[in-house]
Amino acid sequence: MSNVKGLRCRECGCEYNEGPFYVCEDCFGPLEIVYDYEEIATQLSRERIAASSPTMWRYGPLLPAAPDKLLLDIGTGLTPLIRARNLGKALGLQNLYVKNDCVNPSYSFKDRVVGVAVSKAREFGFDTIACASTGNLANSVAAHAAHCGMKSYVFVPADLEQAKIVASSVYGPNVLAVDGNYDQVNRLCTMIADEYHWAFVNVNVRPYYAEGSKTLGYEVAEQLGWHAPDHVVVPMASGSLLTKIAKSFGELADLGLIEEHQTHISGAQAAGCSPIATAFETASEEIIPVKPHTIAKSLAIGTPADGHYALRVIRESGGHAASVTEDEIIEGIKLLARTEGIFAETAGGVTVGVLKKLAESGRIAPDELTVAYITGNGLKTSVAVEGRLTPLTHIGPTMRAFERTLENG
Repeated sequence: MSNVKGLRCRECGCEYNEGPFYVCEDCFGPLEIVYDYEEIATQLSRERIAASSPTMWRYGPLLPAAPDKLLLDIGTGLTPLIRARNLGKALGLQNLYVKNDCVNPSYSFKDRVVGVAVSKAREFGFDTIACASTGNLANSVAAHAAHCGMKSYVFVPADLEQAKIVASSVYGPNVLAVDGNYDQVNRLCTMIADEYHWAFVNVNVRPYYAEGSKTLGYEVAEQLGWHAPDHVVVPMASGSLLTKIAKSFGELADLGLIEEHQTHISGAQAAGCSPIATAFETASEEIIPVKPHTIAKSLAIGTPADGHYALRVIRESGGHAASVTEDEIIEGIKLLARTEGIFAETAGGVTVGVLKKLAESGRIAPDELTVAYITGNGLKTSVAVEGRLTPLTHIGPTMRAFERTLENG
């Protein structure tokens, strides 16, 4: 059995038994997991975690899926936490780390949330898994469905990067390209979820799905010697990732696995889709929906479901939110690649661009232990940097041609 006691509305507090639903019947607020933390405390220790699987499931008692044959493990998690000395030097940050989640099985952090969601969907008896996606989620759903033999349907905007469509199609799902942006795709999937007995990971299984993001916080704390960082910079689409990373540090402190510590939580968005960052920068309580227009398609959610909660976390933690232009996104991708050898997708360029902006403005102190979250691989969005790199040098197949090139610099 899992350590889940039930579900609770994040707005009115109404409680429900476990099930594949995500919205409160009374106030239509979102539902979240209620855990039995007293029981979890008896199951977790630093030593037990260290002796567990080198994947995200080492934190299984803090996740909503039951640890049995239905749990789906494709090797996700425990990704590198890199001391980014070169990038830190370029930005004036003495204690900078990069959490490199580009190296998960389907090359993004979405494997964390999908692993939990599919495990829970199997527990609930679903035979079909589906999602609305800006790309990375579709890749992960297709991969997990293939691994466990489930049918899958992935719905994506028709203008998605071709590399991401290929990275879903190769697993053999049903790929449906919708003529519309992500918010329109998501609305369609919400209607389909009401009519078909399918597990939509980010609709009717969303409360369970979202919990997988917490493992990004658990891992960082463990990799830092069981300490929470001083500051983190997290890319924001729906805002859920940021809120769950914040939640993870609180859970570890409550369980006595780390000392209580104030971590500043900062969020990063693209200027072409920055409803959360705009609300923060204008000191507004209202998050105004926008029509996305940015190369950072994985962050292009104009109506962020968890936007208000992300905004609250940022403010209460003493963090900041900022956005960066398309040019700054490209420069962020290139800066990370040439300083640390990590090729990130456009969302990574957003994170690094905002990290740079916060460092230059003094929002991040030079000596703060800071972690920047890089959530997807650059090979998925390589089209974004085409034409923005050093041109190839063509030479003939002779030593003289090579030496002439050296002479010309």
